Amino acid sequence: MPSTSRSFLTGSASCTVVICRGCCCGDARKNPGTDHTWQLELLRAGAAEHGFQVRTTDCLGPCDQANVIVVRPSAAGRRAGGKAAWIGFVMDDEGTEEVVQWAAAGGPGVAEPPLTLELQFIEPPREARIRSRRRRQP
Repeated sequence: MPSTSRSFLTGSASCTVVICRGCCCGDARKNPGTDHTWQLELLRAGAAEHGFQVRTTDCLGPCDQANVIVVRPSAAGRRAGGKAAWIGFVMDDEGTEEVVQWAAAGGPGVAEPPLTLELQFIEPPREARIRSRRRRQP
């Protein structure tokens, strides 16, 4: 992927990666064999290098598809038709690195996701879809 200058992606121009750290995602007791701390460190290192945002949240909802990550589009991505991408089963370094690469390239609406990552896209929980529709109404 072509590199994008950090100044282009910083602030409101960058996409945002939201990683669930609720009851199932990020819990070594429920998902042993995954280094959840390392996963968050990989995301934060990618954000520091490429200028996108990383946030954690308590629970995104689809616990049976842990670890769940949402990549939210930047303002430019939204203008180009990008929508938040919900990604499930991100349990290894390869999947996490694909999230980093996509966010570094601009995320939804700006860059196409890696095909292997796209196979992990999941439907957001009903509550998230309702909240999203409410925001768009005039």
